[in-house]
Amino acid sequence: MKNLFSLFAILAILSSCNHDKKSIVEATYIDSLINNYTEPAVATNAADIKFWGSRLDTAHPGYSNELKYSSVLAARFGLIGNIQDLKSSDSILKVIAKTYNYKEAAPYTSLIPRSISQHKFNEADTFLTKAKELGIKKYDDGAYSFDVNFELGRYPLAIENLNSIRDPKDYGYQFRTSKLEHYKGNLDSAIHAMLSAASLAGNNPTLIAAALSNAADLYIHDGQIEQAYNLYKKSIAAYSSDLHSIMGIGWIALVHDKHDSLAKKIFHFVAGKTQAPDPILKLSQAAELNNDSASIKKYAQQFVDMTSNPLYGTMYNKYLVELYTGTLNNPAKAEAVAENEIANRQTPQTYAWYVWCLYFNNKKDEAYKVYEEHVSGKPLEGIELYWMGKFMKGLGKGYNANEFFKAAEKNKYDLSPSMMKDLEENLKQ
Repeated sequence: MKNLFSLFAILAILSSCNHDKKSIVEATYIDSLINNYTEPAVATNAADIKFWGSRLDTAHPGYSNELKYSSVLAARFGLIGNIQDLKSSDSILKVIAKTYNYKEAAPYTSLIPRSISQHKFNEADTFLTKAKELGIKKYDDGAYSFDVNFELGRYPLAIENLNSIRDPKDYGYQFRTSKLEHYKGNLDSAIHAMLSAASLAGNNPTLIAAALSNAADLYIHDGQIEQAYNLYKKSIAAYSSDLHSIMGIGWIALVHDKHDSLAKKIFHFVAGKTQAPDPILKLSQAAELNNDSASIKKYAQQFVDMTSNPLYGTMYNKYLVELYTGTLNNPAKAEAVAENEIANRQTPQTYAWYVWCLYFNNKKDEAYKVYEEHVSGKPLEGIELYWMGKFMKGLGKGYNANEFFKAAEKNKYDLSPSMMKDLEENLKQ
C-alpha cells in the first residue's frame, strides 16, 4: 500500500508539473482576434473630436465645449497613444483656467489625472491644492487626494483619504482599495477589490476593461496565469480597443508559454495600432527568449529613441532603468534616470531603482546607504526584488540575496525572459 501511495504521489506531482507547463494562449484565438479586429471606440472618439472641435471658438474661449474637447483628446491618447493629444488636452484646460481668472475648479480636477498619467506627480499635487482652494466635492477631494498621495509615497495620508470615501458599492473606492492592497502585498485582497470594481462598472466598457485588465495583471503577479488569460479575454470582449489586455496575452505567450513567435505576432499587431512605445519594449524582451541579440538591441534602442521625446517626460523611467542596466549597459545614464525619478517621487520602489543604478555604476557604499534608509523592510515588487537580490549578491551578502531572489520568484512572471533565466540560475546556487 505504501508503494502504491508513493506511485500516486509521483503521478500527481508529474501531472501538476505538466499542468504548469501547458500552453495557455490559443493561437486560434489570436488569429481570430487579429483577423476580426474592429475599433468602434476609435471611430466614436473620432466623431466626438470632430463634433466638439467644431463647437470651439478660438476668438472667444468658453467652458463646457472646451472641457469636452479636452476630454475626448485625452481619450484618443488612451486609444492610439499619441502623446501630443495629452499635451493638447492639458493646454486647453490651462486656457480655460486662465479665461475664467483661475476661479473654476473643473480645469484643475481634470488636470490631476492627466498629470498622474504622465507621471508628473508633483504637478498633480499642485493642481489638487488649487482645486481644493476653489472648492470641490467631498468625494472628489478624497479620491484625488488618495491618487496623489499614493503616487507620491505618502501612504498614511492615502489611507486616510481612502477611508474618507469608503463605500464598498462604489467603483472608484474598490479600484483604489485594490491599488493599496497591492502595495501592501495583499494580492488576494487586491484581486478581490478589483473584481468588485468590475462588477460595479455597469455598462461602461472602458470602466469594465480597466478593472478586468488590472485584475488580470494582479493574477500575473500572483502566478495565476490561466485566470489572468481568461480575464484579459473577457476584457477584450467588453472593449475591443483594450490594447493593454492584448499585450497582456502576448506577455503570457512569452514568459509562460515560451512561444516567442506568437508573442511577437501579438506585439507587432499592437505596435500597428498605437503610437505608444510600449509594444516596442515588449518586442525587445521577446527577442531575449532565443538570445536574438541583434533584435534585442534594435528594439531597445528604438524604445529609447521614442521615449527620449521630451513630451514623455518621466513616464518610462522604470523601463529605461531596466534597459540601461541591462541590454544597453550604460551605468551613467541609468543613474541619471533613477535620480530624475527620485526628484519626481520618493517611494520604496523608486529608491530601489536608485539603489540598483548606484550599485551598477560602481557606487556600492552610496547604494547601501540609500538601501538602508529607504528600501530595507519596505514592500517591493518582482523586478525590484530581483534587483535587490543582485545588489546583495554583489555585496557578498549571500543569505540576503537568496531571500530577495526567493521573494522575486513569487512574481517571476513580471520579469523578462532573460531576468527569469538569471533568477533561476541564482536560485540554484
